[in-house]
Amino acid sequence: MPFDAPASDAPTSDTRATPGARDSAPGARDSADRPQGPPPEPGAPPEPGKQPEPGKQAVPALRIVPVRRTGQWIAALFVLLLLAMAVNSLARNKAFQWDVVADYFTTSAVLRGLGLTLWLTALVMVLGFVLGTLLALGRMSSNPVLSWVSSGYIWFFRSTPILVQLLFWFNIGALYPQLGLGIPFGPEFVTVKTVNLLGPVTVAVLGLTLHEAAYAAEVVRGGLLSVDRGQIEAAQSLGLSPWRRLRRIVLPQAMRAIVPPAGNMLIGALKGTSIVSVIAVQDLLYSVQLVYHRTYQVIPLLLVATIWYALVTSVLSVGQHYVEKHYARGAERS
Repeated sequence: MPFDAPASDAPTSDTRATPGARDSAPGARDSADRPQGPPPEPGAPPEPGKQPEPGKQAVPALRIVPVRRTGQWIAALFVLLLLAMAVNSLARNKAFQWDVVADYFTTSAVLRGLGLTLWLTALVMVLGFVLGTLLALGRMSSNPVLSWVSSGYIWFFRSTPILVQLLFWFNIGALYPQLGLGIPFGPEFVTVKTVNLLGPVTVAVLGLTLHEAAYAAEVVRGGLLSVDRGQIEAAQSLGLSPWRRLRRIVLPQAMRAIVPPAGNMLIGALKGTSIVSVIAVQDLLYSVQLVYHRTYQVIPLLLVATIWYALVTSVLSVGQHYVEKHYARGAERS
């Protein structure tokens, strides 16, 4: 009869295991029990309750030491010392006569002179930039006559001192006793005496405007040249007229480059109006000169003019900042 083996001696798949499986089983159990996490950064102290691995030494954390700026602190203390000495000199020197400064600071004569200074500055800047814009466009024109005339004007008025220009226009009657309007080399229809036409204030407006226009032309020209050529070509492709291209495309972008030097010109024109005192225009400086010629209090009256100029210049500087901020919208600024 056939021999039947016992069931207990038959090999089964449940109890059979390979050596590789036996070797990997402990490792799998260890990796399952080991918490996973990012490796520690170099130089970081070991976690609490854990010792560094055998054969490796714990690296202490690096200490960040700020840079010692001894020279800067010494320079700052030196500047503060000089500033304190200047303030002490202004406050304790009786020669400044601050009580006299306070008495004349808001007198009617000083305020009238201040008003004329502000009016003259505003009028000169408006007329100067209108004429300067025309000169800038003429210099950039392809017409050689307009380009040469504009360049010659800019060269002449930038080469002549403003004081010489004012004295020349003040004495224009010596060259032309009367001015007329008529046909060249023909009869004159209207004539007027130069003395009656050009008074001190008119001479001041004329001289300062012609002088500022030469500088305004270069400011406007630099701003126009700063606009990318592609913008103009894009406007041309849309069929925009030259005037509309200038007004809607070029000038709004050029203002970012025009406003900062124009602000400096405005402040310079405000202070430059003091030169009209040489032709007896009663601006702020001439007004205080009339007072100290009568009272012989030269220093306090000059301080009155200085403080007024500083106050108005500060207001203009703040306005320039906000105008620059307005035209810089949408542009990256460093």
